[in-house]
Amino acid sequence: MSHTEFDIQSLKGVAQDNRQVKPGYLFAALQGEHSDGRDYIDDALERGATVVLADKSVELPETSNAILIIDDEPRKTFSHIVAEFYKEQPKHILAVGGTNGKTSVAYFVNQLWTALGKKSFYYGTISGTMTTLPPVLMHEMLAQLSEDGVTHVALEASSQGLEQYRMDGVRVNIAAFTSFSQDHLDYHVSMDAYLAAKLRLFSDLLADDGVAVLNADIPEYEPLLSICQARGVRVLSYGEKGEDVKLVSRQIAENAQDIKIEIAGQVYAVSLPLVGQFQVMNALCALACVLAQDSNNAEKLTKLLGTLEPVPGRLQVITNGGLHAYVDYAHTPDALENVLDALRSHTKGRLLCVFGCGGDRDTTKRKVMGEIVSRLADVAIVTDDNPRSENPAAIRKEILSQMDSEAHEIADRHEAIEFAVQQMNQNDILLVAGKGHEQGQTFDGVTHPFDDVCEVNNALRSVV
Repeated sequence: MSHTEFDIQSLKGVAQDNRQVKPGYLFAALQGEHSDGRDYIDDALERGATVVLADKSVELPETSNAILIIDDEPRKTFSHIVAEFYKEQPKHILAVGGTNGKTSVAYFVNQLWTALGKKSFYYGTISGTMTTLPPVLMHEMLAQLSEDGVTHVALEASSQGLEQYRMDGVRVNIAAFTSFSQDHLDYHVSMDAYLAAKLRLFSDLLADDGVAVLNADIPEYEPLLSICQARGVRVLSYGEKGEDVKLVSRQIAENAQDIKIEIAGQVYAVSLPLVGQFQVMNALCALACVLAQDSNNAEKLTKLLGTLEPVPGRLQVITNGGLHAYVDYAHTPDALENVLDALRSHTKGRLLCVFGCGGDRDTTKRKVMGEIVSRLADVAIVTDDNPRSENPAAIRKEILSQMDSEAHEIADRHEAIEFAVQQMNQNDILLVAGKGHEQGQTFDGVTHPFDDVCEVNNALRSVV
């Protein structure tokens, strides 16, 4: 049976977790990485499920009166059923895709919308445990926001979320793409598959009358542009090669950058209170996203760029007694290199870096990140960063294999940060990379409280 052959509004609820099923619910029996929903169909039926959505391998017990919907793409279909069940969504929804910069762009857009008087909301990496929520939680949230009068929402679109159809059914009318580099190959296996997942935001999710905001300075711009042009979707481009929001110049200042931006032939000067070329690009992307639906406000919006606050844990500066340290979420080779390059421009003395690599994740980036830090930092300290189920020493060994002999190995992250701060002199800068806003360190399935910002603060106070 097709899902169009029964009244979705007659359902009492929808669930893909059998434990959430109540009488009158639809249960989606979906295969996951760690569990298989098909194994819980009987339990869902006992709990009162009246509709089961599954693939063609499923048959219901002869004694069941439930409706069985067979679908070749049950995940995708489930997301659309959930969207139809909850119905209401805020009028303006932005989804930001790309490897690095999603959080900053969405966070900046939320600030700009709020400053313009819009009732706005952000959800993404720093909001909870998942960058992109599963369908039921996503649409529960959107429906509640709509009921609360929120009109503008900025979301992050992760590659896993896109591949698993979590955002299908979300009425995206602005889609942005920031950057593309190696990450999540433990899940996607190849860079081609990783990119294909990200492109779905523009080929499948963005509304026909929506706007695509694209980084004109990256190789992926052309394939993205081709997708949008084939669909007739309006495109705004940004960057040094951008046609709509063009970076004219950039000068480094004290904990800031003086930039000039050209929009529709008019050049605007901005003192951007952020560090790094990549943050300039994130700010330009955010600006273009807001201009997509508010093109007459360029002068006001460029002035508002000067008020932007960074995302917690994204090049978050911590100072004490003349010593300067930064905490950043950089956990991919590209992000780590960008952050180190950015801080080098502001470093009068030595650049120190504390970092590690996560366990149960893409192993191929460990040696690459080790080489990057060895090349770009003056003092490198390799430590643990969420080893999860892996042997922490083995992870550190992989990282160190591409580093020079002067690199320090300190397993305990608390001790590594203390050691780094103790090595600092005036004019040095310390980067603690990998965790950013995160509040824990995970070993063998147990997450222990840990906050890089607090650790750095405490270490700086102890030496001043």
